[in-house]
This record gives sequence, C-alpha cells and structure tokens, in this order.
Amino acid sequence: MMKLILIWVFRLTAAIILLQTLYFKFTGAEESVYIFSTLGMEPYGRIGSGVVELIAAVLILIPRTTLLGALIGAGVMLGAIFSHLFVLGINVQNDGGELFILAIITFLCCIALIYWNKSKIKTILKLKL
Repeated sequence: MMKLILIWVFRLTAAIILLQTLYFKFTGAEESVYIFSTLGMEPYGRIGSGVVELIAAVLILIPRTTLLGALIGAGVMLGAIFSHLFVLGINVQNDGGELFILAIITFLCCIALIYWNKSKIKTILKLKL
C-alpha cells in the first residue's frame, strides 16, 4: 500500500510539473521565448516540447502507460538539464535556478517510475509497429 502511494506521489509530481510549464510555453511567456531563442529553437522548439510534455504528463497519469510517459518525460528533462548545464546556465533570468531544479525533480520522478515499471519494458519492445 505504501509503495502504491509513493508511486502516485511520483506520478503526480512529474505530471504537475510538466503540465504547469505548458501555460508559459503555449502563451509565449517572456522567459520561455528567451530560453528557446537562446537555444535557437524559437518558436518550434517551445511549442514542440510543450506538446511532448503534455503527452508525457497524460501518459504518466494513466497506470497502463506510465512507463512510456516516464521514458518520454525523462528524455525531455534530460534535454532540459543538458541545456541548462551547457547553454543556458543554472540561473535563467534570475530565477534562482528554479527551472533547473524542477527539471531535476521531474527527471528523478520519471527515473523512479521507469524503475518501478521496468517489468513492462519487454511488453513495449514486443509491440508490432
């Protein structure tokens, strides 16, 4: 029972963080535009990453698709972390590293969800596309 509660805490944490950033990406908020302009990916990278994050969040919340959502979420967050480390810096527009910390938290939640759902990896690999 405790494990199930913990899994839901990680699911909700990852999904909420992924979903709360969508408002800023889809409305073209100044900080979002700055980040993706700096990365040379404005506006397509901003909108595209928002769509991918939306899909990941929804998949994470559905128990049957949590593994797939966590894999997508971890990949997107790894990209965000590397962007912070190698291009943007930890502190973006004086945010005190908040975006970087949120990316790390989301990444760690996704990694935990991947670990707890690792037995489903064989099922995903067997899918006929």
